[in-house]
Amino acid sequence: MRIYIRSTIFQLWLVIKNGEEIPMKKVGETTVPKTENEFDAEDIKKIENYAKAINILYCAVNPDDYRKISCCTTAKEMWDKLEVTYEGTDQVREAKIDFLTQEYEMFRMKEGEKIDDMFDRFSKIINDLHALKKTYTNKDLVRKILRSLTPEWRSKADAIYESIGVSNVTIDGLRGNLKTYESTILTPSLDEQKKKGI
Repeated sequence: MRIYIRSTIFQLWLVIKNGEEIPMKKVGETTVPKTENEFDAEDIKKIENYAKAINILYCAVNPDDYRKISCCTTAKEMWDKLEVTYEGTDQVREAKIDFLTQEYEMFRMKEGEKIDDMFDRFSKIINDLHALKKTYTNKDLVRKILRSLTPEWRSKADAIYESIGVSNVTIDGLRGNLKTYESTILTPSLDEQKKKGI
């Protein structure tokens, strides 16, 4: 949703993130809010952006989320409520990061699993961590995948380590490399072994 809002009108994102500033005026030594009749063109533009920010959030959420934020009076208040709903408090966010980090560390290819299926599971963990602002370098991801492969992939993993190295391959390049190996060498070899009854 952040990207959608930023790409629509970036000023609306700033209103949502930072909150509204009520147009003020100085009366003697104190500052008081301006009345609508006292708004200048800049004030009107700000007020319009506040309303647009609220509207964009209303339009971007599903009916259940709409009910959660409909009682809020500012776009920032709405955003904060949505953030807690989907990302949780800082404590919940840390617990999610801990859980997902453990999933990442324990990640292994399942016996007989296809490369695409393994990468889909791995990508879900990585994307969930990324959403919580925990990221890994490409080198770490490649190394993790190569260490996670089942024994029949060991020779291919060793060949990648020795010939290309983990620093010179992207995670997408690795996926393509492993898929090619799976379809041209590994799968036919396993099928042949099954036919022979080995």
